[in-house]
Amino acid sequence: MKHTSTKKLTTLGLLCTLAYIATVFGRVPLILFLKYDPKDVVIVIGGLLFSPLTALAISVIVSVTEMFTVSSTGFWGCLMNVISSCAFACPAAYVYGKRRRLSSALGGLLGGWGCQVAVMMLWNYLVAPVYMGYSREAVAQLLLPAFLPFNVIKGGLNAGIALLLYKPVVTALRRSHLAEALPASEPAGKMRFRPGAFLTALFLLASCLLLFLSLRGAF
Repeated sequence: MKHTSTKKLTTLGLLCTLAYIATVFGRVPLILFLKYDPKDVVIVIGGLLFSPLTALAISVIVSVTEMFTVSSTGFWGCLMNVISSCAFACPAAYVYGKRRRLSSALGGLLGGWGCQVAVMMLWNYLVAPVYMGYSREAVAQLLLPAFLPFNVIKGGLNAGIALLLYKPVVTALRRSHLAEALPASEPAGKMRFRPGAFLTALFLLASCLLLFLSLRGAF
């Protein structure tokens, strides 16, 4: 039991490190001042592997670390990061945890995507004026042209990438002898190629890319 707990902590520490690296080095300007980073991919994979509470823990650890190192938005920016990540990762982890199958993973990721978009529209309206220095009227004017497409693209990218990476991550954990950290209900054995999951992930990524290009006036 102690051996398993140690391996789980090792896995969680690895996920936190990867999520922080993604935050620091993976930022890409997307819409106006809004930047995308893939840390939510790591957070949701942690949630799918273990539980919604795991996703919450990774999100808090990474967001607090970011606040004290590279962020300029202080407590409110940290809070928004936690809310955004959890709105996406926790519903996905909850749905998948009920029945660990591909269909549940896909449904959870899509549900988390929709939840994140809805939650962040509300929270950006309520909280963004506090730490951005914008008036509430200015933020309201940015909701549809900036915050909505940003979160749609961000959530779609995260869902697609997570769908592509989840099975390889599980395989890597098994090969690195960290499989004992996984829940007993996590499917074991050889990870088979799933054309449906692959094509769905590619569709999500392509759709988000096309939306981004259209917003940039590329076509």
